Amino acid sequence: MVNETIFLKLGGSLLTDKTGVEAVRGDVLGRLAHEIAAARKGNPALKMVLGHGSGSFGHVAARKYGTRKGVRTAEGWHGFAEVSAAAARLNKLVRESLLEAGVPAVTLQPSASARCKGGRIEYLALEPVTAALEVGLVPLVYGDVAFDTELGGTIISTEEIMSYLAESLRPTWFLLAGETAGVLDTNGQVIPQITRQNFDDIQGALGGSRGTDVTGGMAAKVIEMLALAEKYPTLSIRIFSGLVDGQLTAVLPNPAANIGTHIFHRE
Repeated sequence: MVNETIFLKLGGSLLTDKTGVEAVRGDVLGRLAHEIAAARKGNPALKMVLGHGSGSFGHVAARKYGTRKGVRTAEGWHGFAEVSAAAARLNKLVRESLLEAGVPAVTLQPSASARCKGGRIEYLALEPVTAALEVGLVPLVYGDVAFDTELGGTIISTEEIMSYLAESLRPTWFLLAGETAGVLDTNGQVIPQITRQNFDDIQGALGGSRGTDVTGGMAAKVIEMLALAEKYPTLSIRIFSGLVDGQLTAVLPNPAANIGTHIFHRE
């Protein structure tokens, strides 16, 4: 088996009902945990960094206090703490489900080391992530609050955290499992490939996110992933549905499979 590193993000809209408040989809979470376990069993050499969104947990509190835009007041800092606690509550459920399925996931809380400036990550501890990978553990990160030298405090998304880690870990694939079959066009059909060359043609089809999402919807996600693919041309991104039984088990050992939307750099 090829010893490669794959990043996998389980979307907040996949794990929770984002139209509710702290409404986890326990059946979906449990199934995904077992699918990850099955994929790792099939390829013991696979190194994986796993992340998840906050869904109906952190995003609700974050919108209430406007945490993403900055923190300056006592009320704002109270909100900062509330967002942190809400995100950690979901992470605990995710971690416990993974462990129950046999996945040795260890949470590495981003806010414990993240430093931001103007909403962008300037530093995040890499050593715990690499140490976990070296001994066969699955590092687990998630969208979290962070201290910011310009904004006081802010929120960093799972994609931003994993994009930062990509600079050092250089994964071959960044897989994003959500609740849609991929990036959809105006007719609801999956767009099979997105590159800088066809982005202008499909940009109008990209909308926001169902429910509360303070870190941007599908449009923001695609723009961020395109930039990441251009920065690291050997990296490919795939956006697909985690609601289809067995699909994650199929994609993890074969990320090049024609499932969902493939985002990549094309010269």
